Amino acid sequence: MTEITAALVKKLREETAAGMMDCKKALVETDGDHEAAIDWLRNKGLSAAAKKAGRIASEGLVGVSIDGATGALVEVNAETDFVARNGEFQEFVKTTAGLALESGGDLDALKAAAYPGTERTVEEQLTHLIATIGENMSLRRVQVIEVSQGIIASYVHNSLSPRLGRIAVLTALESEADATTLDALGKQISMHVAAVKPLAVSRDGLDPAAVEREREFLAKQARETGKPEEIIEKMLEGRMRKYFEEVCLLDQTFVIDGETKVENVLQQASKESGSAISVSAFGLFVLGEGIEKKKENFAAEVATAIGK
Repeated sequence: MTEITAALVKKLREETAAGMMDCKKALVETDGDHEAAIDWLRNKGLSAAAKKAGRIASEGLVGVSIDGATGALVEVNAETDFVARNGEFQEFVKTTAGLALESGGDLDALKAAAYPGTERTVEEQLTHLIATIGENMSLRRVQVIEVSQGIIASYVHNSLSPRLGRIAVLTALESEADATTLDALGKQISMHVAAVKPLAVSRDGLDPAAVEREREFLAKQARETGKPEEIIEKMLEGRMRKYFEEVCLLDQTFVIDGETKVENVLQQASKESGSAISVSAFGLFVLGEGIEKKKENFAAEVATAIGK
């Protein structure tokens, strides 16, 4: 058997732009035959995919899947909005969202999961899609939430097909109330989360360090007014209350009626249903959030196309 040296791997990588581990595997599979290894990478879609890996992928789709007491969110990115309308891409996102239910929210575990109907993993299937469709893509993130007793509700904004869109929310409602009541309430709260984008269910769920930074910032602002310390303390209390109303779901004003706190909405629903209802968790994925978008220069693109 031919020894697979670092030099052989390096040469193959330079020629195909595939990953180091993929190049090594290709050489192992082909007993060190360079040309056969190139064909092996091409057949796997790895060579073509690697050449696209550096391109910014901030479009794509967010997918939702619910099975009983478990719900999952996944975000799969592509370079253009056009790919989001591709049937193969949509099917990949739907299937991956379903597989995510068993991932425990572990992205690496999801990537390593077997992709149905193929001999590939999820990650390998995505690589195959990259080579087939011709755009860089990435499985960016996954979140799984569960409920011990109650329901997982969902809402998808800008939906292209069922449970696929640009913004997706899952809400876990803990309760013994009937499913019909919980489904209706859960849908409304999920819509609220999509619109207002809270950071946590309650104040206890916020990062203590972030809260302290906000408090210090607001205190500095208040002291710059030159008012007495006792007045500053009252100002700070009011400003922190407003901060919590902006970032905590239970403190926010319900977008459905524009006047009731979400916490009070839950209390009223609990009273009407005869069973306590609480939000134990929510998940919110906004497509491309935090990804640096590609800056398009249309004039330069046209000039390049016509050879100027």
